[in-house]
Amino acid sequence: MEVTHYHIEGLLSYVPRIFADDRGAFSETFNQQAFNAAVGQTITFVQDNQSISKLNVLRGLHFQVPPFAQGKLVRVLKGRVLDVAVDLRKNSATYGQHVAVELSGSNNCVFWIPEGFAHGFAALEEGSVFAYKCTAFYSRESERCIRWNDPDLAIDWGVLNPLLSEKDAEGTFFKSFNSPF
Repeated sequence: MEVTHYHIEGLLSYVPRIFADDRGAFSETFNQQAFNAAVGQTITFVQDNQSISKLNVLRGLHFQVPPFAQGKLVRVLKGRVLDVAVDLRKNSATYGQHVAVELSGSNNCVFWIPEGFAHGFAALEEGSVFAYKCTAFYSRESERCIRWNDPDLAIDWGVLNPLLSEKDAEGTFFKSFNSPF
């Protein structure tokens, strides 16, 4: 497993080994022991989710507040997305900074986003299939959203006219956000 660490502490990605032959290919996309070793702690996942997005759909920036905060292990099964994690940890030296990673069905990259981050992605291909594991169950009451196009975050999503949900179009601006992390 090839692990990449980013300038924001806690974020990492990995590409599993792929074994290919004339029949096709096999890869172990998740191994609890290897994952725990990579992140340096024991992580428990309780829920798996999957979405399918049309070209230019943008989802985010989402997070849940404590005690329902979620870590997410994300990947793309088909298609291509730009995945973004924004640091919401107010005592972090990288508070308000983000990392953007391209995930695709062909690059097999898996991205770990721990609690304390807002998360979103933009579909760069029609029919992109996005799958993720969560460390906490979904809680509508604790779900929050930061504005995807917040000028203080200055995220280049790679899409000109994104398709948004009403919730995502009306997210909170970062300046008025009071972080619980």
